[in-house]
Amino acid sequence: MKKKNPVFNFFSSVKLALFTLCLLAFTSIIGTIIPQKESIDWYIHNYSEITARIFQVLSIPDMYNSWWFLGLLTLLSINLIVCSIDRFPGVWKQVKADNLATDLKRLSKMRLTSSWVSNKSEEELATDISNRLAGKGWKTEQRRRDDSLLLFSQKGAITRTGVYIVHASILVIFIGAIIGELYGFKASVMLPETQATSTAFETGTGKSIDLGFTVRCDRFDIEFYDSGMPKAYRSKLTVTENGKVTQVKNIVVNDPLTYNGITFYQSSYQGYQDFLLTITDQKTEKSQTITLPFQQQQTLNDNSRIGVINAEAMGQSISRMKIWFKDDQGPASTFWINAGDQVTVERPGKKYTIAGKQVYATGLQIARDPGVWVVYIGCGLMILGLTVAFFMSHRRIWVLIAKENNETTVLITGSANKNKTGFETSFDALSKELEADTSNGKQ
Repeated sequence: MKKKNPVFNFFSSVKLALFTLCLLAFTSIIGTIIPQKESIDWYIHNYSEITARIFQVLSIPDMYNSWWFLGLLTLLSINLIVCSIDRFPGVWKQVKADNLATDLKRLSKMRLTSSWVSNKSEEELATDISNRLAGKGWKTEQRRRDDSLLLFSQKGAITRTGVYIVHASILVIFIGAIIGELYGFKASVMLPETQATSTAFETGTGKSIDLGFTVRCDRFDIEFYDSGMPKAYRSKLTVTENGKVTQVKNIVVNDPLTYNGITFYQSSYQGYQDFLLTITDQKTEKSQTITLPFQQQQTLNDNSRIGVINAEAMGQSISRMKIWFKDDQGPASTFWINAGDQVTVERPGKKYTIAGKQVYATGLQIARDPGVWVVYIGCGLMILGLTVAFFMSHRRIWVLIAKENNETTVLITGSANKNKTGFETSFDALSKELEADTSNGKQ
């Protein structure tokens, strides 16, 4: 027997696979516990200067892109490929094996066997048994072997490849991750209400990224608990491309907007000391929306003037504001309005609807990952492979029919590569049923 190359043996080793998987699991725990892609000052402040320097040397702040973590993934990939190359041909040989050429002496020595005699001819028995097996999903083949007739049937031969489907799924997931790393990005932007942007800033590097279209924050709304903690918040985003509105969506946490393969996630917000006011003349139905700094006056299109002269806050969020409003008729009106609400203001000969709220900027996490569907396919393959590997088995049945004196003997035997106890139960029930249908009552 030819001795295998020691390098080939090393890379096809199951021990290497287990070692690499354990090391990847351990390092992934570290990457989960220690926040990633923070500044060096952040690590110095939260750990210590010495620890922060060690983190930098070991690339802990960007561990999943470090040379040693990628090296572990490469080692695991090589191990899976070499292992599959080494073992798959033997498995495929079993799948495609000519089981009708099985040594007849070996059949009687198998663990699961049952035999009986019949006064029917070999051909009659072969037909009856084949039909019975076909009715239970066992498609049979037969071949004349010396003075005997051998029938064979099997189920789940392809299930022997389950572990290699898992191997392939891991490699497909890695390929998807590589595609995402090479051609995707993760970025963020803080976008104030009524403003638009066509660029984002890459996470970690701050590099400017051209989105290829414009996204605008039309409105940001937030709800608070009585304690002042944020309860829920949402952003109304409008996407425009080549001067045309192509998509409008209200996004909340876990319900992002996706356009041209780029996904916008609601992640944070920031409150400003400015106010967003909408003034509508109820008679003409003309509206004007303005952004107004605190305690500053602004003239509107109809020469009326408005300003926010006082405000009440809950934490950093404005809950109520006092508005000063004057048109060309009579003294100014002052009134309070809850953030996000509207009031009707009566002036001599006119009525206005005024709505107001604090100006916020919506914090958006932006990601493009063209490899995500490859990863999904890999995950699907992994589920399939694990199902095949753990819950399905290769089951085989041989039936040997031989003429002895004036009687015909029947020997049925079977095997399964997994779940042997379950197969034994079904084999016993099957053999008893076949015996009852084809025997002449003698063992």
